[in-house]
Amino acid sequence: MKMEKPDKIYVAGHRGLVGSAIVRRLKEKGYTNLVGRTHAELDLTEQADVRSFFETERPDIVILAAAKVGGIHANSTAPAEFAYENMQIQCNVIKCAHDYQVKKLLFLGSTCIYPRMAPQPIPEEALLGGPLEETNEAYAIAKIAGLEMCKFFKRQYGDNFISCMPTNLYGPEDNYELQGSHVMPAMIRKFHEAKKMNAPSVELWGTGTPMREFLYVDDMADACIFLLEHYDGEQHVNIGTGQEVSIKELAETVRQVIGYTGEIRWNSAMPDGTPRKLTDVSRLHDLGWRHRVELQEGIRLAYKWFCENTEQARL
Repeated sequence: MKMEKPDKIYVAGHRGLVGSAIVRRLKEKGYTNLVGRTHAELDLTEQADVRSFFETERPDIVILAAAKVGGIHANSTAPAEFAYENMQIQCNVIKCAHDYQVKKLLFLGSTCIYPRMAPQPIPEEALLGGPLEETNEAYAIAKIAGLEMCKFFKRQYGDNFISCMPTNLYGPEDNYELQGSHVMPAMIRKFHEAKKMNAPSVELWGTGTPMREFLYVDDMADACIFLLEHYDGEQHVNIGTGQEVSIKELAETVRQVIGYTGEIRWNSAMPDGTPRKLTDVSRLHDLGWRHRVELQEGIRLAYKWFCENTEQARL
């Protein structure tokens, strides 16, 4: 059962990095019957409010992109909030999608919830195959619960609930607040401000040795819509490029795009996180989808958006 143009589509988290990209791509593809609510309008952790929303709107399609997210610092300092808020959001939305007979639901996980020492590249089957990365364990446990919940509703009731596992994302509407952001937006902001201030050096966390995969968020949105149109399986599907880069190489690329000429100082006293995280995207490739935006071009697009939207960006 696939998503069709007349369907009423609720994008939970429509103003965030992921949700806003999905909304942009839906509109580009001719899906215009879209529903969204800001956090001020609808608190997804409140069960009664979520149920009232579903009762009123009766969406045909639900894309669950709303989540409490953040980098190593945010996850390490507020694990209780990361666990509680994400589980509340998921439980409320998934249960209402079942109760109100939603035609199809897409749940978005994240490759950071795979085991810390998962085989590389990481196949979908690696989930729950070993200990989690300690720096984001609370988030991972919550998101794993959401993935499994979709699977259980599918098995028990036949609900068409599917899940995907995007890799590290970046692009328009990202979070550039240094204490809560991920590595890419943090680098963009640091190098940008250092260039403006003519600072002699920029400090980055860790050793720079971990390997990471990065996907431009508009590509991720396109993959999500592709799955809604073409996939009904129980197994979650990795979304990524299948290409990796070291954090040091990433820093050099970001510095080059921004045009900062000062020194990079690595603070090795700070944590690196998972040593390597590359997704096996063969299942997605076999279904017929591949990414389009390569890393340097994606960084250029992300930096262009940041420069043009500094006043509105999350700083």
